[in-house]
Amino acid sequence: MAKTYLSYNNIFSSLGFDSESVVENISKGVSGLDRYEDASLLPEPFCASLISSKKIEDEFNKIGDASKFTKLEQMMILSLKKVVDASNTPLNEKVGLVISTTKGNIDILEEDSNFSESRAYLSELGKIIQNFFGFKNEPIVLSNACVSGVMAISVAKRFISEGKYDHVFITSGDLVTKFILSGFNSFQALSAEPCKPYDKNRIGINLGEVAASVLVTSSTENFPKEAMEILGDATRNDANHISGPSRTGEGLFRSVKAALNEANITSGEIDYISAHGTATPFNDEMEAIAFSRLGMEHVPLNSLKGFFGHTLGASGLLETIVGMHSMEKNILFSSKGFSELGVSKNINIIKRNIPTNLHTFLKTASGFGGCNTAVILKKRTTNQP
Repeated sequence: MAKTYLSYNNIFSSLGFDSESVVENISKGVSGLDRYEDASLLPEPFCASLISSKKIEDEFNKIGDASKFTKLEQMMILSLKKVVDASNTPLNEKVGLVISTTKGNIDILEEDSNFSESRAYLSELGKIIQNFFGFKNEPIVLSNACVSGVMAISVAKRFISEGKYDHVFITSGDLVTKFILSGFNSFQALSAEPCKPYDKNRIGINLGEVAASVLVTSSTENFPKEAMEILGDATRNDANHISGPSRTGEGLFRSVKAALNEANITSGEIDYISAHGTATPFNDEMEAIAFSRLGMEHVPLNSLKGFFGHTLGASGLLETIVGMHSMEKNILFSSKGFSELGVSKNINIIKRNIPTNLHTFLKTASGFGGCNTAVILKKRTTNQP
């Protein structure tokens, strides 16, 4: 089976429009979260990570006519373009495109939209991005709740392993909209203050908007220094409830176990866990139980939701990219918002930035519908460009 790698990457967020700027802000403890009082989105105050539409339009107008594209399309195209340009990969028949999102252009269905309602179809989002760049192959659009971003890596890896493609570009994105906010608010899950994953005093999630992109490839030529090999991956569903995870962490436990088996390593060889960590009681508790069952209670772990909020279908890819840079810099980033453990099992939450020697990390994600995905990545033997 051909080896597959995560290579060139981009993060387009409130903390910056490229991965390097975003990671630098994280290393300094800077959060993109802010408190908003906008009745047009939600009748009550909420905390979120938002990107100025004006800043996005100004950036997009450098490469095209922003008025022809939705906010999400602009974000995803800007993010993906940096990866396509950096990789210098010809977009021929052996190049695939995977798009991950939870709700896509859901804001088009609101009354003040200037776009046709048909643009809300995920397939239309795929066509817009495909046509902008001139990809030869029809895109695969993944919308599997909050595991979508990590699952996109799994799907790209499989396409390459079976020989369908030599390279696969992934772009992920979601927005903070009235629809999204009202949905999470109906669960009484939103926090008007910055979230505190795994913390005793956590009171709920924040939402965020972001676009993130990466190249998955079988080629070892011209790598960026943060490139990593994909050792193993797995997805399992706990079939518990439409919005509530298994109380025993069964789906997450099985997905990590299967990923470890494919990677042919033990849990003790994992240097770092980039967890889901939404700061809700059920999710955080479930993860703690699953990691304890896996014998990973001592492995350093963080949630990046304190920097970006929960970015839905983009969160898994966003956090994987941050993990790649964390590995390359040999620094474990703090789990922002955490101070005192608030779950029933001991897990090793990273309280401050820690310089250390890093080789292998585990990225997990869990989502509505009981889905759980795990991906294990390892530094290449040499990470020279």
